[in-house]
Amino acid sequence: MSAQTLLEECLAAIDERNDVLNAFVYLDAEGARARAAEIDDQVRRGEDPGPFAGVPFGVKDLEDCAGMPTSHGSLLYKNAPPVSEDSIHVARLRAAGAVFVGKTAAPEFGTIQFTRTKAWGVTRNPWDTERTPGGSSGGSAAAVAGGLVPIATASDGGGSTRIPAAFSGLVGMKPSYGRIPHPTADPSQTAVYGVEAVSVADAARHLDVTAGPHDADRASLPPAGLRYQDAMETLDVSGLRVGWSEDLGFAVVDPEVLELTRASAEALAQAAGTELVEYPVRLTDPIRTWLQAGSVTLWLDIEESEHYPARLDDLTPFVRFSLETSYERPVRTLVPGLRRRLQLEADVARIFQDVDVLLTPTTAVPAFDAAGPSPTTIAGEDLVERFGPLAAGAMSVPFTMLANLCWNPACSLPAGISSDGLPVGLQIIGRRHADDVVLRLARLLEQTRPWPRHAPMGRA
Repeated sequence: MSAQTLLEECLAAIDERNDVLNAFVYLDAEGARARAAEIDDQVRRGEDPGPFAGVPFGVKDLEDCAGMPTSHGSLLYKNAPPVSEDSIHVARLRAAGAVFVGKTAAPEFGTIQFTRTKAWGVTRNPWDTERTPGGSSGGSAAAVAGGLVPIATASDGGGSTRIPAAFSGLVGMKPSYGRIPHPTADPSQTAVYGVEAVSVADAARHLDVTAGPHDADRASLPPAGLRYQDAMETLDVSGLRVGWSEDLGFAVVDPEVLELTRASAEALAQAAGTELVEYPVRLTDPIRTWLQAGSVTLWLDIEESEHYPARLDDLTPFVRFSLETSYERPVRTLVPGLRRRLQLEADVARIFQDVDVLLTPTTAVPAFDAAGPSPTTIAGEDLVERFGPLAAGAMSVPFTMLANLCWNPACSLPAGISSDGLPVGLQIIGRRHADDVVLRLARLLEQTRPWPRHAPMGRA
């Protein structure tokens, strides 16, 4: 199939379904057509345009793509002009032949686990348009699961690649911190680039193309010395110690989610030729640690003289609350959170002395209402009463933040479909830098228990 033919199919799907899904918030059809024609010309000349030659991509609207605006899901930047340079991540995909179609929706500054903004409205899940595709890579997940594009970029500072993958029936790979260069002054040091994909092979190819050091990112890792597309097929994992935790020691999980993910975890362990071991996890307050780290980062997303406090009313509630409560916070008040994070890293180090891989549910619930809010009652338990109002809002997605805080690779994979017809995700967490192990296990699960590539809407 030519790049131009595939692109026109994607543009037709976007025209047919995006009004319902609100996955794309900006389109550059003519720019994509010009790029697809260029790829086809290269192929006709016998040239190799790269591993993603002619593949249409969506780009998450927190990331720069030359020629397109970056709104960060915020009224503060909604009318910003197009940017002139790609992020390193996007530049590497462009060099690999990708065709960028447009920008996909994200919650304001990527802060919450559903995708609703004042700037762009509500993004909906193609499995059930009354439900959310998750956040913050919700637009990318909706676009891929809904069959609008084959693949889309994502990013993940607390689960923002894996949560939408779980809610939308996709593969969501969060690499080790530093695997894909991401220059930033972000003091939380949690965010990494990723991808929303329908297969493990697509996720592995994405990592092969985008991984590797860059002088602009002091945290970027050296070359892995392997090809992830090969490792996912050939790596020997038969001797791995695979642990299972249904709650990380503190979470409350929907019983059906637990049943589906446990069955998927057992099938994966069997496919890997090992035994699934119940592993008792004890952690130092990961929810509160993550919430405190993220509030500082938000100040990098705004121009104080222009935006604060003059445009407080334009912000979504969580962003406004985070800025207001941290505005005059003394530096010394950050110290308890830093100490908790150090202790959390020690907690995780102990886990990986006992096991090589930890399996958990990706989320505590299936996808909830598209416009939110996140549920604060799970399995009949009032989470506000148990955890307090702020932490309760994060308890629908309690499993993902750990890998961000401690820099582990982690991947969400489809584990089954709930009785309501909604996808449920299994999370694989590996030790630091063992992205190849995570992808190999993901591939084994895919071979053992293959999943639908798209939502019913995307198969129409």
